[in-house]
Amino acid sequence: MSKNAIDTGILLETGTNELEILEFYINEIRKEGQEPVPNYFGINVAKVMQVIETPNLEPPESAPHPSFMGTIPLRDLILPVLDLSVWLELDMPKTERDIVIVTEFSKSVTGFLVSGVTEIHRVGWGEVIPPSHIISSNTDAIIGLIDKGDRFVQLLDLETILTQFEPDSETEMAIADTTYNVLVADDSATIRAMIQQNLTDANFNPIITTNGDEALRKIMALKATAESEAKDITEYVNLVISDIEMPLMDGFSLTKNIKEDPILKKLPVILYSSIITKELRHKGESVGADLQVSKPDLNTIPQLAIDLIQGGAG
Repeated sequence: MSKNAIDTGILLETGTNELEILEFYINEIRKEGQEPVPNYFGINVAKVMQVIETPNLEPPESAPHPSFMGTIPLRDLILPVLDLSVWLELDMPKTERDIVIVTEFSKSVTGFLVSGVTEIHRVGWGEVIPPSHIISSNTDAIIGLIDKGDRFVQLLDLETILTQFEPDSETEMAIADTTYNVLVADDSATIRAMIQQNLTDANFNPIITTNGDEALRKIMALKATAESEAKDITEYVNLVISDIEMPLMDGFSLTKNIKEDPILKKLPVILYSSIITKELRHKGESVGADLQVSKPDLNTIPQLAIDLIQGGAG
């Protein structure tokens, strides 16, 4: 029996540094003969289309990745199903009660096989503990921990997982005729490395931070240095590029802080996410973001940055 699409009806006020997550679990056999132990994970509710029963797929011999289980029809789509336990290297026993979480983000629809779902939580990004000491074989896919008292919920970055399956698109790279300083904020090491390489290749000097809180502290330090040396802030940073979903402080809150500062507000801000919906775009506009980009289009950022810095974009 299919479950209804996830819809909580809660609209989070922009700049409150909050999000809603769907908590689910993957059972793991840790010792032979003992009961499986649940591992708890969470993903942004906005990425969830639907939750359905397991299609009981048998992985094809020619699978492009060990976690690829095959494809299923859903509405007018044919979507791939990935066994999340395989990717996370968890020994999950398969049962008839397993479910598939159908997600839509980064311009693609994908199903993820898990053991079950628990509930939806509304949490503040400030509650998300950065994953600096998480023991996992795929730490790059875990962007933080949420302490629920009796368990920790690991917040997953599904985009990192999908990069294993989708080849990078080739786009001619713009080259800046002047070296600009760009502050970048992203919690994913994979995405940070991609953006850093793209910006460096385009003659930018990227200043890399791992979340909105660190980015805000960095830009405030640059502002203090500029003021102490009686220089303009643009001699230290010309533009800010930020992910929206990050531990401690999200991109909306970071942008709001920048745009409400009388010195920093002149700096253009580009926000990006795997889910630039109409509602999220409205939120970005309300905090003053100059541009908002979908993660599959990150390779266009150098050109967008050049246009914004040089005043060529509205």
